[in-house]
Amino acid sequence: MIRNGELPMSEVKRVGRKFWWIIPLTVAASLLIAMVLTVVLPKKYTSKTVVLVDQPTVSSDIVKPVVNEASNQRLASMQEEILSRTRLQPIVEKFNLYPDQRGNAHMEDLILSLRDVIKVEPLQSMPGTTDRTNQLPGFQVSVTFDDPQTAQRICSEITTMFMEQNARDMDEKGTSTTKFIAQHLDEAKKKLDDEDGKLADFKRRYTGSLPDQAQTNLSLLNGMNSQLDASTQALTRAQQDKSFNESLLSTQLESWKMSKSGAGNPETLEQQLNALQDLLSQLESRYTPEHPDVIKAKSQIEELKKQLDAGPRPSFSTPRANATEPQQIQQLRARIQQDDLSIAELTKRQTQIQNQTNILQARLQMSPAVEQEFKELTRNHQTALDFYNDLLRKNDQSTMAQDLNHQQQGEHFNVLDPPSLPSEPSFPKKLVFAGGGLAFGLALGVGIIYLLAALDKAMHTELDVEYCLKLPVLVAVPVLDRMGKVHGRGQSIDKTLGLASTHS
Repeated sequence: MIRNGELPMSEVKRVGRKFWWIIPLTVAASLLIAMVLTVVLPKKYTSKTVVLVDQPTVSSDIVKPVVNEASNQRLASMQEEILSRTRLQPIVEKFNLYPDQRGNAHMEDLILSLRDVIKVEPLQSMPGTTDRTNQLPGFQVSVTFDDPQTAQRICSEITTMFMEQNARDMDEKGTSTTKFIAQHLDEAKKKLDDEDGKLADFKRRYTGSLPDQAQTNLSLLNGMNSQLDASTQALTRAQQDKSFNESLLSTQLESWKMSKSGAGNPETLEQQLNALQDLLSQLESRYTPEHPDVIKAKSQIEELKKQLDAGPRPSFSTPRANATEPQQIQQLRARIQQDDLSIAELTKRQTQIQNQTNILQARLQMSPAVEQEFKELTRNHQTALDFYNDLLRKNDQSTMAQDLNHQQQGEHFNVLDPPSLPSEPSFPKKLVFAGGGLAFGLALGVGIIYLLAALDKAMHTELDVEYCLKLPVLVAVPVLDRMGKVHGRGQSIDKTLGLASTHS
């Protein structure tokens, strides 16, 4: 009897001794049913294959892959595409699957049935390794069908579809990426050419006014100013020399004419002496005492002084001598002509220097505006150049990555184990059903025994009496067998009940 939902150990032993045969019976029956089910139920065979994701043989630092999507994401997208209706319907028709259901079921139902028997499971990384890039080591394709050969063929077909789809995706993405970059590369090349043309035209228009030529222009301007000052000074000296030579020529001509008219006249000699002394004073103010003109003037003064001291002498000049000018006067005329040439040359030179100075000053005045425009053109040109170089580098990377994919040197799928031909059914499995039958039979037997104990309302011990009658047991008379041995307290229940009734 169960008291307050509890089954005492003594009751467990009593029920166990009484109904022990139930557990072997239920276990044997459950095991028999399980074995019958393994024979009766339709058998399913599972074909499996393992596909590894081989990483590129060339480091990504050397050749960056075109596809940066994680392999687990690509596997999920490929799985959805391969298990779609358009991809599974040819398999149903190719292998003539579910022939008994063709007349009663739609193609959608058949495709759903086929999709249910195909399992794609990613492989887990080895314990202790970390994958920071979400890259899968591989995946397993399993197909469960009622025929082992059909299961193997379907598994092989699905695996081939994964291989082809991956190669096609890699090639399409590589081709589209390369085409996209090449298109933008052409546009960047045109833009760079335009910027080159603008920059070259700007340099032609502002030659000499560019920012990098400002310091040169400043240096040239300082040099031109120095040359202008030197030219001005040289022109002033040339003009002074001309004036001096003209004055000297005038004096020499006057002296020469006076000497022609009367060489022995003391007054004329005095006038010549005074003129030469004035000329000497002018020469000494301009030249050093060692200058030839100064020395010559001094010698002429000495000569005139000697003539004045010696007295007047008759003149014996010839007409030819009177007609010819002295060499000194001819030299002065030549000097004056040379001064005129020098003045003309210096004036021309001064005009040229002034024009160049004006040009340089105009360039320096334009430098801020030119520099601002030049910086903008240079910045745009550098931006276009950097963008073009970046696209060119990416185009080379994309081309190399595409070549790697064509040579099977990039990331690709590799079948580690070909689809297996199952020799034993994956369902039902005898060991699994046998274990399940044993467990179920044992649980069923225990449940039946517990149910029997719960339904048993008989009183077998004095505790049962107290629980049912709510009266204490005063004494229990043991049951003696013929040998005089005392049996358990449970066998004296009749005597106990009698005593309990008398007490009441």
